[in-house]
Amino acid sequence: MKTEYPDSTRGLTRVRYKVVGMAVLLAMVTYLDRVCISKIAPNIMAEMSLSKVQMGYVFSAFALSYAMFEIPTARWADLMGARRVLTRIVVWWSGFTIATAAAFSYASLLIIRFLFGAGEAGAWPSVARTFSRWIPLRERGRIQGIFFAGAHLSGGLTPMLVTWLLTWMHWRMIFACFGMVGFVWALAWYRWFRDDPAEHPEVGPAEMEYIAAGRLLDTGHRVDSSYWKRLFGNRNMIALCVMYFPNSFVFYFCITWLPTYLKEQHGFEATALGFFAGLPLLLSVVGDLLGGVVTDAMTARFGLRLGRCGVGGVAYLIAGLSLLAAAGCGRPLLAASLIALATAASMFTLAASWGTAIEVGANHAGAVSATMNTSGAIGSLLCPLIVAYALKWFGSWNISLYLMGALFLVGVVCWGVIDPRKRIFENAQKPA
Repeated sequence: MKTEYPDSTRGLTRVRYKVVGMAVLLAMVTYLDRVCISKIAPNIMAEMSLSKVQMGYVFSAFALSYAMFEIPTARWADLMGARRVLTRIVVWWSGFTIATAAAFSYASLLIIRFLFGAGEAGAWPSVARTFSRWIPLRERGRIQGIFFAGAHLSGGLTPMLVTWLLTWMHWRMIFACFGMVGFVWALAWYRWFRDDPAEHPEVGPAEMEYIAAGRLLDTGHRVDSSYWKRLFGNRNMIALCVMYFPNSFVFYFCITWLPTYLKEQHGFEATALGFFAGLPLLLSVVGDLLGGVVTDAMTARFGLRLGRCGVGGVAYLIAGLSLLAAAGCGRPLLAASLIALATAASMFTLAASWGTAIEVGANHAGAVSATMNTSGAIGSLLCPLIVAYALKWFGSWNISLYLMGALFLVGVVCWGVIDPRKRIFENAQKPA
């Protein structure tokens, strides 16, 4: 059934866009803190005498704890609200970003990065929950695209920023400076944000009506063993998880091993290295924004199934073929560009992916999106280790690229299975 929105925009406040702005700033801080370690990795390895395999475990320590705590934290956000949970998350991860500067050994670095991941877990599902309350269906794809664009813009600029900072600042001081930014965001968020737009003093009646017209209500579902069985055994949920695995796999490659790959495999020097290490994320900004616009336009014209899954399937096909081509390419600039294209195509699907998670999850959007994102976190966990061991055992970077390409082709099949019209918890209904 088509959602009916108020015809008049007279007196329509725009507080929901301020919420989106705060979420975008959160995304930017997230990737500032995540990505900086990939550029600093050679300095850390040299100072602590770490091998590539050991550094791979450092990268994966974050992803391991992120995967472990993602669903519990997101479920906590569903129950307690994103205001308090996101404040805790940002304060925690900012503290351990600063603590990374104090690492003195391989063991201490593993522990700090593990705790860093535990603190950051649940951040993006909490944002998804926020959007499910604040953003009506007709705007959801574009808003998700803007959110991810902010994250990837920050991630794309971070390697160049770190390259510049390293010319006059020790790598430990960079972590300390980056960690302080999160505390400012957490204070502003806690003081200004409200979980329900009806409770926010700046939201006018017209905007509240507009939001409510495109929001799902839920008659509730008791959280017991049947809840989790229903969640983990749902066909949509399984397909979303398998689909999302390669998305995070290739992205984590870009924010961990890509600078080393470009230097060792293709001989990039400092200036070109900084640019091409950030290029996948910079192109992803375009992919994020276009993906959000396209999925909303396709959904409005052809319905949710084609608007979400059609967009996702085509983009995944492009990503998979680009990675397979990059693995067999001996031309440095072309190989780097193909990896950037594949990453951008993958990120083109984020609005469709997270929009689908919100739509099939309804008031359980936090838990559903967290389950999907946990699959991605497992991809993030495995990626650094697979790359490191492929280098150790076979001396090959291309094995990892071929694997990523194949995973995206599996993802194309999954997009054909997903149906965003079918909610996991069927008692979620439209407002009367």
